[in-house]
Amino acid sequence: MGRLFGTDGVRGLANAELTPELGMALAASAAQVLAERDRSHRPRAVVGRDPRASGEMLEAAVTAGLASAGADVLLAGVLPTPALAFLVGDLDADLGVMISASHNPMPDNGIKLFAEGGHKLPDTVEDAIERRMSEPSARPTGAGVGRVRELPDAGERYLRHLLAAGTGGASLAGVRVVVDCANGAASELAPEAYRRAGADVIAIHAAPDGLNINDGCGSTHLDKVIAAVREHRADLGIAHDGDADRCLAVDASGAPVDGDQIMAVLALALRESGELTKDTLVATVMSNLGLHLAMRAAGVEVRTTAVGDRYVLEELRAGGYALGGEQSGHVVLPGHATTGDGLLTALRLMARMAATGRSLAQLASVLTALPQVLVNVPVTDKAAVASAPEVREAVAKAEVELGDTGRVLLRPSGTEQLVRVMVEAPTRTQADRIAGDLAQRIRESGHLSG
Repeated sequence: MGRLFGTDGVRGLANAELTPELGMALAASAAQVLAERDRSHRPRAVVGRDPRASGEMLEAAVTAGLASAGADVLLAGVLPTPALAFLVGDLDADLGVMISASHNPMPDNGIKLFAEGGHKLPDTVEDAIERRMSEPSARPTGAGVGRVRELPDAGERYLRHLLAAGTGGASLAGVRVVVDCANGAASELAPEAYRRAGADVIAIHAAPDGLNINDGCGSTHLDKVIAAVREHRADLGIAHDGDADRCLAVDASGAPVDGDQIMAVLALALRESGELTKDTLVATVMSNLGLHLAMRAAGVEVRTTAVGDRYVLEELRAGGYALGGEQSGHVVLPGHATTGDGLLTALRLMARMAATGRSLAQLASVLTALPQVLVNVPVTDKAAVASAPEVREAVAKAEVELGDTGRVLLRPSGTEQLVRVMVEAPTRTQADRIAGDLAQRIRESGHLSG
């Protein structure tokens, strides 16, 4: 049996792979492991979810698991993942449970765990929780059983935090924004936050019915927000995913603005205000070389991590840095959030537009992205491919050809028997050719799947 936890919690097809029984056992074990750090008080947990239909079922199971382990439960209802993380810290809870599969389609769901302070769990703690699930444990009875109550002001607490951290009290008056809520967890809170900040807001895909989350909308389908920005002649569009921990944007012309460009804009804003700790930005190896070149020109160092926001978070905490994120739109501002927060990112981006009087296109032009080609090659042994002499020779040849004008990255998939080939080059034609050559060399290495 493989490891239960993936790169971001436990995820699977709801009621098939991710069952109520699994959710209950996982929650009970999490409460036991995380509460062991401090036995001086009764543990308390905050539970939130996105609006997908299976969330109701899994919320009941998770709540039962937590209470059966003696933890008191605060039900926060439907709200974004970053709101749940904030509430764990704000309420001084021992742990938090977010039920969401983020950008995945509706039939999937997931369980994300947060420790005290609202921080994601390191591998060692996840492993301890997984081990505890298979060990017998005594359950409390009588008054020792956890109690459950609702947290009716959960959204309002988060909104107050957002407005203070996102704009610093400055008004977004004059900014017209289209926000695609992906029929997800931010369908009420995102439009409300932007309106309270002073923006003129047009909300789309903000009517979740439990079945339509991420369905042809949100950050994985930018065509809808692009069309709406043009129709309403808005200054920008913001696209969230199902749990709103990410944010992508489009400018007034409808041109996409990805996480790399957003990080570049925010890095320069923070540097200007003296808040960019050690003049350093944290990004993953998948960030475009154009981000590195733009930051180098601005005197900002870029530290790179493995793919995954958890690795960005680890580097941010280890170095005490102020900004990090991923090309996909997960952007973290550790001074105000313990995880990626799409609403906070959007507010910061609009605040920069309002403060400078510049359009999003003008701000994003600081970064010129190199053409980037990604090819996925199915293999039978991804580790063997990475070490195959003929593959390493082909990579070295490509790196010599590109010099410092481009980049080659071969990365085994973390979840599938795939090798991902990423090539950046001055032209799309050159990137396509090099990526195709490397993919072919992998296929010829004798480790091809099927």
